[in-house]
Amino acid sequence: MTELFFHNTLKRAKEAFTPIDDQHIRIYACGPTVYDRIHVGNARPVVLFDVLVRVLRHHFPKVTYVRNITDVDDKINARAAEEGVSIRQLTEETTKAFHVDCAALGAMPPDIEPRATDHIDAMITMITALITKGHAYEAEGHVLFQVDSMADYGQLSRRSLDELIAGARVEVTPFKKAPADFVLWKPSDDNQPGWESPWGRGRPGWHIECSAMSAAYLGEEFDIHAGGLDLIFPHHENEIAQSRCAHGTSMMARYWMHNGYVTVDGEKMSKSLGNFTRVADVLAKYPGEAMRYALMTAHYRAPLDFSMAGVAEAKSALDTLYRASANAEGDGKVDDGMLSALGDDLNTPNALARLHELARQANKGDAKAAANLKASAQMMGLLLSESSAWFQGDAADDDAAINDAIAARNEAKARKDYGEADRIRDELTAQGIALEDGPDGTIWRRI
Repeated sequence: MTELFFHNTLKRAKEAFTPIDDQHIRIYACGPTVYDRIHVGNARPVVLFDVLVRVLRHHFPKVTYVRNITDVDDKINARAAEEGVSIRQLTEETTKAFHVDCAALGAMPPDIEPRATDHIDAMITMITALITKGHAYEAEGHVLFQVDSMADYGQLSRRSLDELIAGARVEVTPFKKAPADFVLWKPSDDNQPGWESPWGRGRPGWHIECSAMSAAYLGEEFDIHAGGLDLIFPHHENEIAQSRCAHGTSMMARYWMHNGYVTVDGEKMSKSLGNFTRVADVLAKYPGEAMRYALMTAHYRAPLDFSMAGVAEAKSALDTLYRASANAEGDGKVDDGMLSALGDDLNTPNALARLHELARQANKGDAKAAANLKASAQMMGLLLSESSAWFQGDAADDDAAINDAIAARNEAKARKDYGEADRIRDELTAQGIALEDGPDGTIWRRI
């Protein structure tokens, strides 16, 4: 078996992966807060941690992958009120849309997808344990975690308590003992979702949700906790604090893996900045597999600058791989070079480069390389269609656009704008479309 190495945020180093139980790998990833369709930045961890799970399943006999749904949150309450729909209707519709987007991206469903609202009792039990052990306190209908009760709080983000407070939007309220203390439970009014608890009718804080759900399905200690870079503080830091203090354990997860931001012109993609592109908008123009490929072109810990041009380049790269694998015969073998790249901290750019090396060998007539290319790509969630279906799909989607481009080229030629005509021809050639001018007009074919 290829030895696996992953960068552990907790240790700030790349470490050999040594599971708690090599017969059963347990991994938790933070899922969406279902108040809106996901954007490309939200899709990146969906795709990359899907690749991680595929790698783990290749090497180990059993992997349990848990990814949650946050369906109780103030953003949900606000959006439901804004749209004039019930919270239930909003979360149900948005969750269904999330599943549609994930399927289009080739992401396998997690083994377990718990919803926060189904685990309120577990959260209340955990909060009660934290109060009993002196790590939390009740104040004016709220329950707060007392940060200074945990001597080594801040290990994940590697900052002092003063730095953490200065670098975060910490809500200062009169009932807190200290500014950094964070909410475990808060009261609900008649217009907000709420559940009965020892502290009155209320709802959980965000952080306690993941602590309760991960413990319910993976145990008090598990192998890998994954999520976006922006979750290190406060979300993951607070998960660790709650979980360790409630359970009396020395760790929550052995390895913490975080993906880098998706950026637009160097600035983080986010709804608050308004510079986001929804996955559904990309899928309206390109197949989901092209977007999946595009999200793999940068190392998962590095930023990925997104553009539609990048998705178009990914589509072209997939065309190359589909052509090279079209004549594959028999069962292929997952390539050792690709496995080595993925085992080296999930290096998807190097893994994709290895796929293209196999494609070059296949294009020279190496049938074994073609079969290995298909098997290797499929392990990454690529080349899952037959080549004929892939290109037929193009034909159905793109014929009108190609004919429109040819008409624009003819108009450019008529006005003797030959530079524009040549540009359109070159653009179509780059997309794998050859033009042939004849006495009866221009015809095209795929190359």
